[in-house]
Amino acid sequence: MEFTNKIISANSSEFNNINEIKTDNEILIQQLNTNVQSPKSVREKISIITNSNIDETVEINLPFQTDYGANIRFGKNVFVNKNAMFVDVGGIVIDDNVLIAPNVTIVSVNHAKDPNRRRDLELKPVHIKENAWIGANSTITPGVTIGKNAIVGAGSVVTHDVADDSTVVGVPARLLS
Repeated sequence: MEFTNKIISANSSEFNNINEIKTDNEILIQQLNTNVQSPKSVREKISIITNSNIDETVEINLPFQTDYGANIRFGKNVFVNKNAMFVDVGGIVIDDNVLIAPNVTIVSVNHAKDPNRRRDLELKPVHIKENAWIGANSTITPGVTIGKNAIVGAGSVVTHDVADDSTVVGVPARLLS
């Protein structure tokens, strides 16, 4: 599935459809995080939430949070640690062999700057490429691509794309020299 930048009006039928899916998935997320789960049952429930197959090599430690759920795509051999928050209406794609540390937030949607359209949604997908590592307590903002083999240092706020094979740290994240 290809995700693209777009704006969704708060008064549109598409906005209403998003809220319906969000409401249904909130129940599933609550069940996922409050019941005892095996790794297999976690993958099965997240497959339902994302409406996509989650490979048996994917490991997601609970609790796991998402505001929408239907626009997350996981590659193979992905590890997501506890307390991850995926704000995915705009789309989040995580390629193979990605590591996501505890308390990471990935955001793919924003609101309009215009106060008269503030409830409109600005969708900007996030892509985390193969073998990237996102450090603990980091935030990835809308529209960012994290390059292949890149490292995001713990506590970083990533507001711009990160090149392949590079390391960024800080708030806002900057290239580590």
